[in-house]
Amino acid sequence: MKWLKPVLLAIITAFFLRVFFFDFIIAEGHSMEPSIHDGTVLIVSRLRYGLRLPWQQQYLKRWALPKNGEVIVFYTPEGELAVKRCVSAEGMIFFAEGDNGLASYDSRAYGPVPLENIIGKVLGY
Repeated sequence: MKWLKPVLLAIITAFFLRVFFFDFIIAEGHSMEPSIHDGTVLIVSRLRYGLRLPWQQQYLKRWALPKNGEVIVFYTPEGELAVKRCVSAEGMIFFAEGDNGLASYDSRAYGPVPLENIIGKVLGY
C-alpha cells in the first residue's frame, strides 16, 4: 500500500494541471489547413488570457487579450468548440478565421465572439 499515496498524488496533480493550466485537444476538420491538420493533437494554455474556473464562463482575473495571428480555442456562439486564428480583437469581442478560408466555418459566418468564450491559446501542435 506504499504505492497508493504517490499514485493518488500523481492523479490529483495531473487533474489540477489539466483543469487550470493546460489542455490537450484533437483538431477536427480542415478549416486550419495547411497550418493544423485534421487529427493533430494541440496543446492549449488555459492561463494565457486569464484565470477562470472551468465550470464558469467569466474570468476571475484577465491579464491579456488575444493578439492578431494567435491560434485560439473557443466556443462558437452555437456552443461548438473551435480552433481558429484571431484576426481582430475589439474590446470585449473578437473575430476568428480559419487558415483554409474555403473550408472554414468562422466569424465570417457567425459574427464576432465574446472574449468570455475563449478557452485558451494553442501553444503547440
